[in-house]
Amino acid sequence: MSRAGASADAVNRLELMARLAERAPLRYTPAGVAAQDVVLEHQSLQAEADGRRVVTLRLRAVAFGELAERLARIVPGQELACRGFLVSTRRGHGVVFHIQTFETQ
Repeated sequence: MSRAGASADAVNRLELMARLAERAPLRYTPAGVAAQDVVLEHQSLQAEADGRRVVTLRLRAVAFGELAERLARIVPGQELACRGFLVSTRRGHGVVFHIQTFETQ
């Protein structure tokens, strides 16, 4: 879908409880906005097809602005409740979770 065809009412929301596994050094965009790249790890037990399944995943994520500066102070290993949306990587091979809010657990 092109930007011109993007719909404001289309749903792209992710809510994830995860552990902060990795944190890169805080960086700044060319426009001077703080950006924090992280890797999140999640493990849970989910219901699927009348059974239970152990789900594990590692997900690349990023936060911008004041939220990035807050995330830069969180120590790896900390559990987080994150909310945001998914974006394709620049080369289109995978996704990045753009964190819009988070709380430590």
